[in-house]
Amino acid sequence: MMEVEQLYEILRKVQEPKGYFFNKDRGLVFDLLSALLTNKERYGYMGCPCRLLSGDRGNDRDILCPCDYRAPDVEEFGSCYCNLYVSRE
Repeated sequence: MMEVEQLYEILRKVQEPKGYFFNKDRGLVFDLLSALLTNKERYGYMGCPCRLLSGDRGNDRDILCPCDYRAPDVEEFGSCYCNLYVSRE
């Protein structure tokens, strides 16, 4: 199973160029990444740890991390719903 630190580095490299940064609270970030890995183990996909997953990937498509709501939330509020991703500011 992937370790939280590995997932952190992989996602950081992919998301930062797109303008999405991890929250500065590393403890929170690692807890959320751990929950993503738990969801992957449980359901077979990394669904948002802050939302209820149905267990059906098709039904949960909009809440696969990064979810469809991340971009508008980061733009409007400066972070996604669970505060994993934040804007540069």
